[in-house]
Amino acid sequence: MKHPVLKDAEERMKRAISVLLHDFQTIRTGRPSPALLEAIFVDYYGARTPVAHLATVSVPEPHLMVVQPWDRSMIGAIEKAILASDLGITPSNDGMVIRLPFPPLSEERREELVKVARKMAEEARVAVRNIRRDTNEQFKKLKDGHEISEDDYHRYLEEVQRLTDAHIAEIDEALKNKEAQIREV
Repeated sequence: MKHPVLKDAEERMKRAISVLLHDFQTIRTGRPSPALLEAIFVDYYGARTPVAHLATVSVPEPHLMVVQPWDRSMIGAIEKAILASDLGITPSNDGMVIRLPFPPLSEERREELVKVARKMAEEARVAVRNIRRDTNEQFKKLKDGHEISEDDYHRYLEEVQRLTDAHIAEIDEALKNKEAQIREV
């Protein structure tokens, strides 16, 4: 049976990876993702509301995203919020929907996005290593308090390292896949 400290460490490492995978969705690849609009907020009757909560977001074509607000009176506000964001996209609306044309990525922009993805992956690796350090410290306290034996302590440290290696390998694999997506023309 796994020690509760190990279970907690494993859960926290899995969470770090799921955060990374979610962050990767916000990086534009060849085809735009509705996740790109998650960080864009609109003032909806005095409340900061994400665009996704005010409209249906779809990607009907590889270089086009369509935002269809449920409340048509919000079209102007959503359009302004998209213009003010760092997407670098000029929206157009016809009174019913907002169209976001995504031009193909230049080679230079692809390389910038690869750097962003690498930075996100490194932050996830650091998070996993910090979890390893915290977990090792918890086991050291247990050993010093004579709650676990010296042999168990070393076995747990090896298990924590194995968990760390496995999660870092998962991060590296996710980064490799994301880089391939970004570089795909």
